[in-house]
Amino acid sequence: MPEAFSLDDHPHRRLNALTGEWVLVSPHRAKRPWQGKRETHAAHAAARRDPACYLCPGNQRAGSARNPEYTGPYAFTNDFSALLPDVPDGGCGEGSLLQARGERGLCRVICFSPRHDLTLPELEPADIERVIGLWREEYRALAGRPWIRSILIFENKGETMGCSNPHPHGQIWAQSTPPEEMVKESARQKSHYERTGRTLLADYLAAELEQGKRIVCSNERFVALVPFWAVWPFETMIVSRRSVPSLLDFDPAEDRALADILKRLTARYDNLFCVSFPYSAGMHQSPVNDGGHPEWHWHMHFYPPLLRSATVRKFMVGYEMLANPQRDITPERAAATLRELPQTHYKTADRAAGSAMDKEPT
Repeated sequence: MPEAFSLDDHPHRRLNALTGEWVLVSPHRAKRPWQGKRETHAAHAAARRDPACYLCPGNQRAGSARNPEYTGPYAFTNDFSALLPDVPDGGCGEGSLLQARGERGLCRVICFSPRHDLTLPELEPADIERVIGLWREEYRALAGRPWIRSILIFENKGETMGCSNPHPHGQIWAQSTPPEEMVKESARQKSHYERTGRTLLADYLAAELEQGKRIVCSNERFVALVPFWAVWPFETMIVSRRSVPSLLDFDPAEDRALADILKRLTARYDNLFCVSFPYSAGMHQSPVNDGGHPEWHWHMHFYPPLLRSATVRKFMVGYEMLANPQRDITPERAAATLRELPQTHYKTADRAAGSAMDKEPT
């Protein structure tokens, strides 16, 4: 009798339902002995405030501007923006193989907190909720410019992901043309909605909840899971249970629930290797100033590079660069690893343990 195919044992390709792209999964390779790079990692405590940091309250930034003495999340226009609002219309090479077009945009920086030493998973849920409120204010203000079509809220966390300043912060890039990832997701979501009358992610989430194998954590408004088509070893995605196009549609209960799920997921990341876990994360939301988009369903991607330790990373090389993405650890195994981790941040647990020891009789 021929051997039955197994997702856990045999090489296979998985379809990314959001983009139409494929990823090669090689689960048998995860069973091979690891003889690659191994390193130890030493954590360094950050100060509550750094006089040399250009994002701390009251400090001068890299340009000539000075931050106010802000006490909550704070936003300002990036002093070295990748996009500018006053780019003239035009381009060159239309219809040729050498085309270029002007692109207008705005880049904003979001400091999560005045504290230099607190990353997102270390903030209190109420403080994360205030960050969500500022994200919404910024999104609404940027969408108020008629020429803006796409708004991406994202965070690059850690030096590994190219973060240029250790003060916990994120960014918002708004531009006149939807970028490629948004275009791919728009097309797939629109096709599914026109065919079924439901959002693609509503149907996908229902399938994931039924199987349960890739769920990391959830609450009554959001689910954090490892996508069936995940590329990065511990990639995750947060999906709203309610089909809404953007955070402009969130109600107060969803703000609280998103703060809760963000803290629980990112704390698990830090707890995996007891390190401030690097990642690039971003919200995908509907286009703006482009009519209604009932097919769009809010979600947030997390792409972390760490693989086997605090310093051993997954690199996109060889086949991944020249053919298509590939992974060894299955999404199911990655989800189980994250799911089983405590959701209380390891620093908080260490402080609690130290406090308890201090109270023990001598």
